Amino acid sequence: MISVSKAIAKALKEEGIKWVSTFPVCRVNNALGEENIPMIMMRDDRYAVALADGFSRVTAGKEIGVCTVQGDVNAAGIQVAYAGLAQAFEDGSPILCITDGISSGDTEISQFDVTASLKSVTKWYGYIDKPERTHEFIRRAFTMLRNGAPGPVVIAVPDADAEFDETLDPYFTSKSYKYAPDPADIKEAIKLVMDAENPIMYIGEGVVYADAADSLLEFAELSDIPVITTLKAKGGFPESHPLSVGVRGSHTANFLRDSDLVLSIGSSLSPGRFSHAIPNATSKRIIYCGLNELHINKMFPTNHAVLGDALFTLKALIEELKNKTSGKGRSDTEIFKNIAKQRAEDNAIYEPAMKSSDKPINPYRVYSEMMKILDPENSFVTHESGNTRDQLSTVYQTEVSRGFLGWGNVSTLGFSLPVAMAAKIASPERPSILVTGEAGVGYMLGNLEVPVRESIPITVIHISNGGFSGYGPGFWGKGHDPYTHEVLTYETVDMSKMIKELGFYTERITEPEDVSAAIQRALDANAEGKSSYIEFICSQYPVYGGWVSK
Repeated sequence: MISVSKAIAKALKEEGIKWVSTFPVCRVNNALGEENIPMIMMRDDRYAVALADGFSRVTAGKEIGVCTVQGDVNAAGIQVAYAGLAQAFEDGSPILCITDGISSGDTEISQFDVTASLKSVTKWYGYIDKPERTHEFIRRAFTMLRNGAPGPVVIAVPDADAEFDETLDPYFTSKSYKYAPDPADIKEAIKLVMDAENPIMYIGEGVVYADAADSLLEFAELSDIPVITTLKAKGGFPESHPLSVGVRGSHTANFLRDSDLVLSIGSSLSPGRFSHAIPNATSKRIIYCGLNELHINKMFPTNHAVLGDALFTLKALIEELKNKTSGKGRSDTEIFKNIAKQRAEDNAIYEPAMKSSDKPINPYRVYSEMMKILDPENSFVTHESGNTRDQLSTVYQTEVSRGFLGWGNVSTLGFSLPVAMAAKIASPERPSILVTGEAGVGYMLGNLEVPVRESIPITVIHISNGGFSGYGPGFWGKGHDPYTHEVLTYETVDMSKMIKELGFYTERITEPEDVSAAIQRALDANAEGKSSYIEFICSQYPVYGGWVSK
């Protein structure tokens, strides 16, 4: 006989789970400890979810992030965790969240409907109603996590101490299953591509999860089609490549507007605040290539669809294009000149700011020095919600998938900290940097001791410009001011002194010429096992590339 909690812990080990993030009140935690599964204790339940989420994202689902949070009748933990689960659900991140389930007969005690709430933000919610079903539920959880469109899974455990005979259903691990597209759909897609005069590729995170970056590069070079990536897929196509149109900016908008065919691969084509719509969609041909049939004709008329794994789809597209062109591919020599010209025009907007010697420091000067120091093929950068997201995603170039993690459709503040920690756990040899503003620092303050305690050396770059609520009256529009924009500024509080007391290496930089050396010192401290925090006193400079609306 074995307890439910012990069976879960042993199953996690068999599935290759090396650690679990937690806020320490879930009833399965003791069993995890008894099975020698390390636990990283965060300061609240949302951050427990966020660390697991970040780990799944930076590994593109190759390793699954797992967290445990409080549930049961006193569902305060799961209520706090809800925000993290909602972000994972909206962004399609495959994480496993294990929580205490409300016991049978107690469901009416709380007015908060745990089951209904969690079902609204998960790919699947499993309630272990009988102890003997434990292995069944964990197998199904990992099957859901490794197959189809990614998303979070919750397992609720109402009685962690209940026992069952594990020999009646021995645990075995789940695996992933992928499917290739219909060859007829591939043929039609290539026919449409060959007939197009100004095609463009719109690449989403599905390419990253499918580990299809190399095939994407091959197809792009064979077809001479410009490549746009979503924010979450940034780096899935090397951004220095002459066919790269990037993520956002005037040139990106121009190519989208001028296109007569959009070949979408791995993207839902669901525009939000942080993604492009398809302008003049009814005048274009749109091809959807992905896993989710619900995305076909979801927002825009879909002329053709190719359902299947992005890697298999791209390989099939390559072969069909070679067959149609006797191996020569589709040639468009003028497109390279056009991309280079428009990229240069866009870059000219930001070059003065990136070279600026103004005081306070222009934030683009900080980003510029970062880009000079960091290896774009061997470092990890992420952003905070707000201007750091908008500015960095406009100018920062990365050459590899997950070299820059852009997020997200929900975009919760403070998320950059657990993401940077997760990246460092996944790739200890790579520098891991997060860029944040005032609001982000405020959200993450309680959890900033965790990387110190757990010896996870990351660098926090704080663009400190007093812009907590935007940039004063008028910035957010009607209804947001003038009553909500004033907070303590860098002139009032030296955050570097506060965070130094947590055990960080810290500096406060006011001179533009000191930026580069300070970033290098921060990375040197990381190399010695110490987390770093650099507060750059910057100007308020709300300039960045926009998104295309309908």
